[in-house]
Amino acid sequence: MRPRSLALLLFGLSFTALRAQEPQGLPHTLAPYEQELIRPYRDSRAGASRGITTPPDFAPRTMAEWEEIQALVVTWTSYTGILKQIVRHAKEEVPVIIVCSNPTTVQNYLLNTQYGGPLENLDNIIFQVSPFNSIWVRDFGPETIYQNEVDSLYLLDWLYNRPRPLDDGLSDELGDALNIAVYSTTQAPYDLVHTGGNFMSDGFGTAFSSGLVLEENGPNGEYNQTVRTAAGVDAIMEQFMGIQQGRYVKMTPLPYDNINHIDMHMKLLDEETLLVGEFPTGLSDGPQIEVNLQGVLDDVPSTFGTPYRTVRIPMPPSTGGNFPPNASYRTYANNIFINGTVLVPTYRTEYDTTGLRILREALPGYKVIGIDCDNSDQNIISASGAIHCITKGIGVRDPLLIRHQRLVDTYDTEDPYAVQAYIRHRSGIASAEVFWTTDTTAGFNALPMTAGPDNTWSAAIPAQPVGTDIYYYIHATANSGKQQVRPIVAPEGWWRFRVLGLITGMPSTEGPSIAEVFPNPTSSLLMVTVNGAGQAPVNVTLRDALGRTVMTLHRGVLPADQRLFADLSYLAEATYLVVVEGPNGRSVMPVMKK
Repeated sequence: MRPRSLALLLFGLSFTALRAQEPQGLPHTLAPYEQELIRPYRDSRAGASRGITTPPDFAPRTMAEWEEIQALVVTWTSYTGILKQIVRHAKEEVPVIIVCSNPTTVQNYLLNTQYGGPLENLDNIIFQVSPFNSIWVRDFGPETIYQNEVDSLYLLDWLYNRPRPLDDGLSDELGDALNIAVYSTTQAPYDLVHTGGNFMSDGFGTAFSSGLVLEENGPNGEYNQTVRTAAGVDAIMEQFMGIQQGRYVKMTPLPYDNINHIDMHMKLLDEETLLVGEFPTGLSDGPQIEVNLQGVLDDVPSTFGTPYRTVRIPMPPSTGGNFPPNASYRTYANNIFINGTVLVPTYRTEYDTTGLRILREALPGYKVIGIDCDNSDQNIISASGAIHCITKGIGVRDPLLIRHQRLVDTYDTEDPYAVQAYIRHRSGIASAEVFWTTDTTAGFNALPMTAGPDNTWSAAIPAQPVGTDIYYYIHATANSGKQQVRPIVAPEGWWRFRVLGLITGMPSTEGPSIAEVFPNPTSSLLMVTVNGAGQAPVNVTLRDALGRTVMTLHRGVLPADQRLFADLSYLAEATYLVVVEGPNGRSVMPVMKK
């Protein structure tokens, strides 16, 4: 046995008997008896032998969850019926690493008739015997980072915020098994306490967490060796993970989320799209979620410099109609990308139908599969966790990276629609194409993309008449021969935009209408007057010729005088569109910036 494993096992002997007393294993929160273990656990971490404990000598990039992965990891200890369903679907996409103590027991369970019947076979499953404490591998498992964006693959491990030393050491076990070096923020002066359920990355230097990361690394932290300010936390995240200064968003913790992990109500679907859980107006954590979201929309542009798109998805109540704190934290945001499959926690059909539909519409081409997390003997959601909390993806060794800001609805029927993408592979890119169509049943047309500076590639889809829906995706081939598409499920999945008709200044009795845009043209200040909105909330945006939002002027109920003001001085000279959208209609008027 390796010395590290022996040390972990010796420290973890006290957990073995305790865990055996609980039919569903250690909880997501602290077990009552764990409080007294925190101090010895913290002290033991300071002397533990762990990975590479100094910052990388390169600029790291942290993988986004929708990128290609080589394996999915689960730890086999509790809620095994749910784990069985995860393994059933995940192994169709990637090898599944089941960390367990007895492979034969797990194999027999996978082949028995419970929970959906036996698996057809045990192909694509790896049984790894390693010590661990709990099922919550999302929190203590490793993150994926890359050197030079797409070169060498490494794993990144934080200090786990639970007194569970075997869990805390699993990243090193996985690194050894997969022959991947592990960087660890586990030793002063570079120690950082964090959890995977409270972290999401866009793959390009932006990340989101709740303020829990500040609390646990601050003066009142129970697990940290070093007391850190917010700036100190940001510095470690930049050194070890490439999260850029000013791009690490820490949101106010929610009042009723007792673990303060953002994966219970929010998820990045791509570089510019946030999936956000929605409670009925004014209930539960809804008000704080809305405040947090508005802060992001107002102050944190996506990596493309534009406001995030949002997809709202309901937070289901209990069977009695209750929400937290009077019920469990049911959520569809706690889902997991496994290449072309998305596994989603489900609860009851009357809510699941809507939740799954929203995800399928937001992620066309993906296999969106629900797994019951709320039945009598596998009620994991009552433990403050679901599918995302008990799974961890490991990125591929050879990523072909494609970043693209999707085209949005446009009013342009004359000019071609420019498609630009950032594309990289460690061997270089041999070629790239845009595939597009106005009818997915008729197949796609190929357009070669032209290489530009700084790993950019571009092409232009021909202009189309009003009323056309355009579907497209990007394909790239590396010099090594590796190929990749984006979306990763293309051609079954794609991006879509529409060519709209332009309505200019038409008054409407059925919804909001733009009464005046003044002055027009303008070199800086702009006043927009809107009629007909009443007390209905509206979105008022400024868009470029391709329909892309360049500025958000207003969200919500209009002020009493129905006037909005904006400063366009920093925008390029061009014709833009002021767009007002409400529940009862929309209105558009052009404005010239000179």
